[in-house]
Amino acid sequence: MSDLHVDVIIVGAGLSGIGAGYHLQKNCPGKNYLILEAREQMGGTWDLFKYPGIRSDSDMHTLGYKFKPWLAKKAIAEGPAILEYINETARENNISKNIRYRHRVSKASWSSEKALWTICVQPGDDQPDIRYTCKYLLMCAGYYQYKEGFTPEFPGREQFAGKLIHPQLWPEDLDYKNKKIVIVGSGATAVTLMPVLAEQAEHVTMLQRSPTYMMSRPFEDKLANFLRKIMPEKWAYAVTRWKNITRGDWFYSRTRTKPDKVKEMIMKALRKELDADCDIDKHFTPSYNPWDQRMCLVPDGDLFVSLNSGKSSIVTDQIDTFTPTGIKLQSGEELEADIIVTATGLNMVQMGEAEFEVDGKLIDFSKTWTYRGLMYSGVPNLVNTFGYINASWTLGADLTAENFCRMINHMESDGYNQVTPTLREEDQDMVPRPWIDDFSAGYMQRVMPLFPKQGDKAPWLNTQDYKKDKKLRGEAKFDDGALIFSE
Repeated sequence: MSDLHVDVIIVGAGLSGIGAGYHLQKNCPGKNYLILEAREQMGGTWDLFKYPGIRSDSDMHTLGYKFKPWLAKKAIAEGPAILEYINETARENNISKNIRYRHRVSKASWSSEKALWTICVQPGDDQPDIRYTCKYLLMCAGYYQYKEGFTPEFPGREQFAGKLIHPQLWPEDLDYKNKKIVIVGSGATAVTLMPVLAEQAEHVTMLQRSPTYMMSRPFEDKLANFLRKIMPEKWAYAVTRWKNITRGDWFYSRTRTKPDKVKEMIMKALRKELDADCDIDKHFTPSYNPWDQRMCLVPDGDLFVSLNSGKSSIVTDQIDTFTPTGIKLQSGEELEADIIVTATGLNMVQMGEAEFEVDGKLIDFSKTWTYRGLMYSGVPNLVNTFGYINASWTLGADLTAENFCRMINHMESDGYNQVTPTLREEDQDMVPRPWIDDFSAGYMQRVMPLFPKQGDKAPWLNTQDYKKDKKLRGEAKFDDGALIFSE
């Protein structure tokens, strides 16, 4: 059986993949493409996670697509609303016809002789593998493992007689009414879960080893909702998006240049939100500076309201062991629990866990250098989508898809079949830095040795800075000497 050929393959039908389909149709209308999705539905993160209260931790005027205004009143949106937004985008632009579900990419092999990628797909249910070929490959598979989240090896966990749940595998029929619940963790998932579970549970305790920075922000963007009343929707969206990007960039820059001032501001706001008897120093004051790890958004202060009501509480301590009835802490205190939720993070993976090879040689991405945060040294015709950890993911995804299309059009107009990022002579002595630098979160640090390196100068940078990337990706020319084009 011959391989099925298309011009472009996009891997992943989540927020990034559907957006990439739109950009490809708009900017490269002569190219046919397929989106290969391992799961049975589109939506990625927003279809996978089912835990109560799941919502965005970025505003939807920047997490939404550049080309499709977010029109709902809530700027911090619930998961089902985001999933419908993705599906609506696919329907409006006739993207769905190009998606192949239950198509998990297991291997991608590049042939320089043919100037083609061969993509091996496992369709599941003991079906034979399917092979596709394409000239251009765009990875939109995200950065975490879908089959399971990260759960540390807790001592005595087998003793616990209640339910032990990771939010990534939340049972939709779970009855938590009038139950005692302990959430292990203090990241975005824990902060989202606690106030929602507390509405029905007997009590919810968030158990954290150390505090996380938290900031309240309104569910609704009043300016965005007002602007939609007085100007066209696209204009209102563009203004709001610019405002939120600028504000976010300013705030992040302040955390780098004046962290003590930002910390003081955050603590002052918390003291207004929380009752006087709350130990803010113990439970809400991290040992690191703001944005050294991702900050947690608390829409309309819902977590603080829950704490003030007494329906929930925070304990800052470390686990000694699980017990049949809950968790014993190193301080000697015991937390009773009917349900323990391990909101302990994600397992990060590289390139959707697929195997890659170039001309028969396996690629170890940790040995490669990133080109503009998009491509990898020595790997032809491949672009990978990785958004921002300090801003909305989709800001990066839109830039990546636009750059991908520009690259295709440049190659087609000049008759090139292959483009390979290659270190120039002046790049040979670069000082390697981690793929994500200056970010101490454990889920990142665990896997950084497996990710590509970035250098100490352009174009070998993964800046994690939207405004810089607009120049590096959106405006920069391709004739920088680091991209080798060939026929």
